Amino acid sequence: MARLTLLLPAAARFAGIALPPALAKALGRAQRVQLDAGEQAQLARHFDLRPHGWPAAALTRLLDAGEGEARGATWLRADPAHIRPDINGARLLGVGANLGMDQADVDALLPVLRPLFGDAGFTLDAPQPTRWYLRLPADTPLPAFAPPEQALGDDVFDHAPRGDAARRWRALESELQITLHNHPHNAARLASGRVPVNALWFWGGGNLPDAVSASVPTVYSDDPAVLGAARLGRLQGMPLPATPAIDGDALVDLRGQRDVRGLVERWLLPALAGGEATFDFADGLAFALRPGQRWRLWRRPLATLPA
Repeated sequence: MARLTLLLPAAARFAGIALPPALAKALGRAQRVQLDAGEQAQLARHFDLRPHGWPAAALTRLLDAGEGEARGATWLRADPAHIRPDINGARLLGVGANLGMDQADVDALLPVLRPLFGDAGFTLDAPQPTRWYLRLPADTPLPAFAPPEQALGDDVFDHAPRGDAARRWRALESELQITLHNHPHNAARLASGRVPVNALWFWGGGNLPDAVSASVPTVYSDDPAVLGAARLGRLQGMPLPATPAIDGDALVDLRGQRDVRGLVERWLLPALAGGEATFDFADGLAFALRPGQRWRLWRRPLATLPA
């Protein structure tokens, strides 16, 4: 019997959406549990990394450059970013892919930034215009950097790293922001209707895991770190399909989808037609749907997901 696992955004985002009758009935009868909240905890439920953690930079580096190149160093993403000052501080308004980066941006900006990091013993490069990396000596201690999806739209100071290890990074950030502010390429970006690249966003630091395993052989995702983990674990990793017609046991990563009504119609409802399905929401709510639950006639339908 096929097992389908859907990784979903927080259930709170679905609050107020009336569920189709068949889905409401199935969820009312399903096994419902509350697990640890947060995307890191959500991913850890389905991927066993040894040692534990989620070093996104190392996993995406593997995808971009291969396992051999990714081993033997500590990696940190240093993605191009746009921060806009306002009366209350400074907000992170764009990182990486949503800045419209291309190779011309890399060619213009990378050469002036590399010396800043070279003086600290780090190497900056960009195998993809939207994914920039710092190669650090193995096991370099790093502060806790916030992933961009956690900080977008917020005051950057609310997500700034803390502690002694953060001091050198604050100094580097100040230097590179001055360098980027004065760079003429940003004027060209503005003239073309794009926002300037005025910062780098550090996140996802760590070493490539020794091994990865998962409970399913196939993973569908648009997240490069998830696809990197699948590759390291010798799983079949593929981009999200246009239609939910999936055969066999699989994990489908839908965390980045913004149209929650579309998720209900295109993914949650069709999942009922399969064998077994698990709906795992980023805020920890999870439903295990099994064929035998159709006999739980005493369970009331779940009209909407909880806020």
